[in-house]
Amino acid sequence: MHEIDELIAEWTLAKKAETQAIEVRRKAEDVMLKRLNLDSAFEGTENYEIGRYKVKIVGRLNRKIDAEKLQLLAHENGLSEHLSALFRWKPDINVAAWKATDESITNVLLDAITTTAGRPSFAITTQE
Repeated sequence: MHEIDELIAEWTLAKKAETQAIEVRRKAEDVMLKRLNLDSAFEGTENYEIGRYKVKIVGRLNRKIDAEKLQLLAHENGLSEHLSALFRWKPDINVAAWKATDESITNVLLDAITTTAGRPSFAITTQE
């Protein structure tokens, strides 16, 4: 277990350095946006050549769709036929409900689901 203890200490130092590096990088990005007169809430790509550097800044806007409200509005306004062209419908599994449902139902649906392992995340704190 001594080796694990050393790895935890190494991980903790790396995580702290990573957090600090991210903070420094984000502050630099914020200043660059201001100096380039770019609003942080822009969408699209801006390219700059500054000295010996090529800078590409991609702005993204996150959009969250209320699917029920969208379908209701489209139906009320006779626009339902446009939904499949304007929106991608992405089913999302409710894991708690899935696990609680009888296997006679979930087993039939398994072929429609691809499961892959994600990278485990770690949160290590010191005990006081």
